[in-house]
Amino acid sequence: MKVEQHVHVTSYLCANGADAAIDFYKRAFAAEEAGERYIESDGRIGHAQFRIGGTNFYISDESPSLGVVSPLALSGVAVSFSMSVPDADVAFKRAIDAGARVDRPLKDEPFGRSGWLVDPFGHRWNIHQPPTPGA
Repeated sequence: MKVEQHVHVTSYLCANGADAAIDFYKRAFAAEEAGERYIESDGRIGHAQFRIGGTNFYISDESPSLGVVSPLALSGVAVSFSMSVPDADVAFKRAIDAGARVDRPLKDEPFGRSGWLVDPFGHRWNIHQPPTPGA
């Protein structure tokens, strides 16, 4: 099957507390909320959008009756995110200050400076700074 050039894939996160998750992503990763939220009749977020850099994300609160649960409900993560940044130390500290916990500390690797965080909602994030050319 040939994929059309105009097709885009967007990650759809689920959080136990989507409103708090959006606030965390704003503080930790300078996310910007995009579009209007769809609020369910019981007050849960059924759909919201945010952007980190040029990447769009969707997010909702848990809806177990639909099989939509967060990593916290699963006691694990099936998908991780990797974020390439100009300064891994600054980005890593900002996320920790916002409430993320260190999974694997930053260290220099042949492929750049890299470390792993887990956000308060159970999602894993790799913060990666590519090596400086010629260094």
